[in-house]
Amino acid sequence: MRIIRVSLSNLKRSRTPMCACIGYFDGLHKGHQKLLSETVAMAKRHNCETGMITFDPDPWVVIKGMQHVRHISTMRQRMNLAVKLGMDNIILLEFTREMSELSPQDFIDKVLGSLNLQGLVCGFDFHFAYKGTGDTEFLKAHVPYEVEVVPPVEDEHGKISSTRISQCITEGRMEEAKRMLGYPFAIEGKVVHGRHRGTGMGFPTANVEFDDEYLLPKTGVYAGIATVGRKSYEAMINLGRNPTFNDIDHLSLEAYLLDFSGDLYDRHISLAFLKYIRPEVRFQNKNNLIMQLEQDLRDIRDYFDHE
Repeated sequence: MRIIRVSLSNLKRSRTPMCACIGYFDGLHKGHQKLLSETVAMAKRHNCETGMITFDPDPWVVIKGMQHVRHISTMRQRMNLAVKLGMDNIILLEFTREMSELSPQDFIDKVLGSLNLQGLVCGFDFHFAYKGTGDTEFLKAHVPYEVEVVPPVEDEHGKISSTRISQCITEGRMEEAKRMLGYPFAIEGKVVHGRHRGTGMGFPTANVEFDDEYLLPKTGVYAGIATVGRKSYEAMINLGRNPTFNDIDHLSLEAYLLDFSGDLYDRHISLAFLKYIRPEVRFQNKNNLIMQLEQDLRDIRDYFDHE
């Protein structure tokens, strides 16, 4: 994978001929994946490399001044998945106020013109340049290479979109989110020291420090998969505020890895949320909590036994 950064303050023409797709690609869901697969096919026709053009930061941060935009996936996750789906190059457009105010023609000439494009793939609703005044028809009429417009990818409920997936995640409907994403929603982070209460109750958990960019699921207990390095483990995941002990004012993310023993501190971990088990509950005492955790564990093992 090659990362190409494009900035208006330092425009350099790329020497690498490529066919590319363009968009923000939050979640890189099945609709986005169609753009990537069409890009791979186009690149084969043109005998060149593939690329995914995206924006950094999120355009809403610049255009609307939003400071805390929540996303289904981080840029790291999107780039890793894009490479798995056949992208040779990731083109990061340094999105600034100046770039947002370019006319459609200037965006084509300066930004896309800095890339050695042999073809471009975009979604049917793609808009660009100042106030979104550029669209797919403008692209087709003003670039010297092939432009392919991909129609919406739909399921029985309509167009698959980041908005629909976000709603599923915040409501704990992880199976439905997975169907539209094509893979499970996951939060990545570093394992850090916690208060070690889980260890004292027989459920040693990995406390995960994660980026506040993530769109967060409904609080509660989930069945999931924890991936550390090249190994994956069935897991009981909890997102919440530990109300039984009532001593934290922020959301904590922790996971009990089934049939695992070892030290995870400072390791990078990915937690995939598969099924919502129950809401977070405040228990009268620690023993009641332990009994519930034991039941949660049985429910989660049963879930995996039937999957």
